Amino acid sequence: MILTDSIKEICSALRLLLEEAIKKNPAEGILLSGGLDTSILAVIASRFTPLKAFTVALKGAPAPDIEYAKLIAERLGLKHFIYKFDENAVSEALPKVIGITKSFDPMEIRNSITIFLALKFAKNHGINIIMSGDGCDELFAGYSFLFNLRKNKLAQELRKLGEVMSFSSIPLAKAFKMEVKLPYLDPAFKSFAMEIDPKYKVRKEKGQTWGKWILRKSFENLLPKEIVWRPKTPIEYGSGTTILPTLFDRKMSNQEFERKRVEYLSKDKVAIRDKEQLFYYEIFRKVIGVPQPSNPRARTCPQCNSNVPTNATYCHTCGAYPI
Repeated sequence: MILTDSIKEICSALRLLLEEAIKKNPAEGILLSGGLDTSILAVIASRFTPLKAFTVALKGAPAPDIEYAKLIAERLGLKHFIYKFDENAVSEALPKVIGITKSFDPMEIRNSITIFLALKFAKNHGINIIMSGDGCDELFAGYSFLFNLRKNKLAQELRKLGEVMSFSSIPLAKAFKMEVKLPYLDPAFKSFAMEIDPKYKVRKEKGQTWGKWILRKSFENLLPKEIVWRPKTPIEYGSGTTILPTLFDRKMSNQEFERKRVEYLSKDKVAIRDKEQLFYYEIFRKVIGVPQPSNPRARTCPQCNSNVPTNATYCHTCGAYPI
């Protein structure tokens, strides 16, 4: 595709602003998934600092992040550290992750356990300041549920995401006395990104609809094409923690699950959806307690009674969606 002058100008500005953001907030390491977001940060940061890259995955699980991260690390000549964690590492980390995130939402925990173990791995290698690609999907429409929205609705949803986005990497890093840098949320970069016309964020190329299209075009000459045109891969899929539901399913009989589900619904007024969530809830219950609204008059989640923002579509505490 031949780029028009206006698109070239946007691409140039994005590269410049992101470079300035990384220079202002340098890091010693990067959580490298091999996805578009972290690979862009790596290609820029590696020009200015001897960056160390850290990639983690669940041992024995399909984890495509490993191969993609190897590809970009080798291309850039990064010192690349890979850790394949096991079920014991997951079990040991879960109480800390649930206590920090204050959540027993399976999707949140699957993602956050990966981040927690990656941060721990980096800390063990002497890293105190680390970069993450958080914020890119929210700013540039990386999520597939945005792809079929009309332009005005897409703009509305992106504004909403820009206002409410939050990332567990920040409190998880604090648990290790680390600082996580989020270059995509640098004020100047974020402000410019939010003003880009949504038609440049979700766009077709070669018969396929892509989120983050303008970002892909901005860096397509600096990254391997396999990474530039890699579809969005959630952390749980890239790291392999998506198989955790299967692992937890084996640990408990259906009869025990049903007994506990009924018990917690009656006693705590909490609706448990599956065995994985039950496992997390029992840890949550020990670490934090039974969910209670801090303001009973405000909006509460119908499945766990936690307070939720007025305009929320899901519950951060239990993951109920839609609410």
